[in-house]
Amino acid sequence: MREEEMKELIVKILQEAQTTTSPAKEFGVFETVEEAIHAAKFAQECYENQTLETRRKVIEAIRCGMRPHIEKIACDTLEETGMGRYEDKLQKLQLVLDKTPGVEDLRTEALTGDNGMTLYELSPYGVIGAVTPSTNPAETVICNAIGMLAAGNAIYFSVHPGAKKISRWVVSKLNEFVYEACGIQNLIVTIAEPSIEAAQEMMVHPDVPLLAITGGPGVVRQALKSGKKVIAAGEGNPPSLVDETANIEKAAKDIVIGASFDNNILCTAEKSVVVVEQVADYLILQMEKQGAYLVQDEAVIQKMVDMTIMENGAPSRKFIGKDANYILAEAGIKVDFDVRVIILRADKIHPFVVKEMLMPILPVVTVKDFDEGLTTALQIENRRHHTATMHSQNVGRMNLAAKKFQTSIFVKNGSSFAGLGFGGEGPTTFTIATPTGECTTSARDFARKRRCVLTDGFSIR
Repeated sequence: MREEEMKELIVKILQEAQTTTSPAKEFGVFETVEEAIHAAKFAQECYENQTLETRRKVIEAIRCGMRPHIEKIACDTLEETGMGRYEDKLQKLQLVLDKTPGVEDLRTEALTGDNGMTLYELSPYGVIGAVTPSTNPAETVICNAIGMLAAGNAIYFSVHPGAKKISRWVVSKLNEFVYEACGIQNLIVTIAEPSIEAAQEMMVHPDVPLLAITGGPGVVRQALKSGKKVIAAGEGNPPSLVDETANIEKAAKDIVIGASFDNNILCTAEKSVVVVEQVADYLILQMEKQGAYLVQDEAVIQKMVDMTIMENGAPSRKFIGKDANYILAEAGIKVDFDVRVIILRADKIHPFVVKEMLMPILPVVTVKDFDEGLTTALQIENRRHHTATMHSQNVGRMNLAAKKFQTSIFVKNGSSFAGLGFGGEGPTTFTIATPTGECTTSARDFARKRRCVLTDGFSIR
């Protein structure tokens, strides 16, 4: 039997095996972790025998198929999670469909010489276990699905319980489009009722060789203990450093846009501003012109601290991702315009500065000069190596800051969102691997690198 015929037979057998699996109520949605991973493993074994052109068709089917549904996804996400802004969620969804890399990201490397040729190729891991957050649930599922399927894998999504309905719907819908494109079901799976216990079961499952974790420090630590290869996207607390040479009007606009986007629930968003005192007042004035609201009453600031930070020191879920007007109203301030972000003056150890609040509250820390500003910003970032932004016209200072921060994303003279490809060059991702160092992930990060050597041939120089 020829190799092509053997492959066709394997595909047929595996497709028939899929149809004998107990059907889920929704495409790709199962009752147990074991059932879901078992189905995904069958699907992946079928999928890895397909051509790269088939993978391209799958990715294109996702892009085209999901596009008409982004309004529904944005609305349902906001309704279920209660976080963010509808119009901003639309832009995030459009971004992942347009700028998440597919098969084109899998580039072959070749070395030739007197001793022949060596190829470095990228091949699938198998079933990837992916943990997704409640802050960007649909965006992360879609973005990861494109990259992981492009690399030839299947995916088990361990979704956040706080966004289980929209995540389940997206998984089911993605399966429809993938099946239409390649005839394989269950390349993307999840369970109907996610839980911490289910996530832990997935992390140690023998048929899951790679974990991709987008979440807080707790789940990242748990994954790193699994003994598997882990791509981990951890917490961030991005500062924005502004010196006296910056274009202050533009800096103010960029910072307000970035810090207020989807009510600050993006881990890349500006969480604080460190500004040289020479331009601090003018920066605050310009931020107010861009829709920021300055709170100066210390009693009101303390009330905001008391109501947004719980006794255990964690941000209150009641206010995470909520509109600035809602937070102000709860603090006793009524404002008759749409406030994008709340700003206040603070010192570098203020709770709003040192904690990742995930709310449209932006503390402004004033420093005497750039050197103090860089030192302060580094203390705030606290070696999370996630994201930082800077506004300056001094190239030497920007170069020094880039070396000192060592963040996965460093944006100069732009909004933080430019680091994800929105208003900035490059592809997008919603899994930014900071603890494990992959940076902004794409299809190549979800593929195993293999070295293939042919001696004494194919060097024709």
